[in-house]
Amino acid sequence: MATVPKVVQNLIEAFERLPGIGPKTAQRLTYHLLHAPKEEAEALARAALDLKDKTVICETCFNISEESPCQICTDISRQKSIIAVVEDPLDVLALEKTGFTGLYHVLHGSISPLENIGPEELKIRELLPRLKDGVVKEVILATNPTMEGEATAMYIDRLISPLGIKVTRIARGIPVGGDLEYADETTLTRALEGRKEY
Repeated sequence: MATVPKVVQNLIEAFERLPGIGPKTAQRLTYHLLHAPKEEAEALARAALDLKDKTVICETCFNISEESPCQICTDISRQKSIIAVVEDPLDVLALEKTGFTGLYHVLHGSISPLENIGPEELKIRELLPRLKDGVVKEVILATNPTMEGEATAMYIDRLISPLGIKVTRIARGIPVGGDLEYADETTLTRALEGRKEY
């Protein structure tokens, strides 16, 4: 029985630790890089290092960016009166494809008692100061339509309701149990257009 060289096995195992990458895909990626020009492997390694070295979390919305505040928060053409609250930076990318022109607030997860993630572990409290100056008129709760996403939306609604700001929830259309990042643009656009008061 042939053994796999240690350096090859190390890369396979590294790929397997990535979300959505199973053993077969990890092997295919590894052997692709093994046979690819050295420049391709170097470019991949450089991109991975740049990702860690050159990105920051925006101090305003908590999205991932190369600068803080990020380009979305500093864009004067955006609707400052609407903030969409999302779970992850990938959700920002999904909503941007729909043409949404408001601002964002990224929670970096959702309330999940089973995983010991409470409101304190998320960027929920950081949303409240953004609502104090009277500029924001609507907060769209665009958390995923999962049990955790719904619990998070309900928690945020209870925090914001006393402030007199309109709170809406994206409409159904995204399958229950699904993630925003996997929804197509049309579904997301309809979900945004059909939002209702929470």
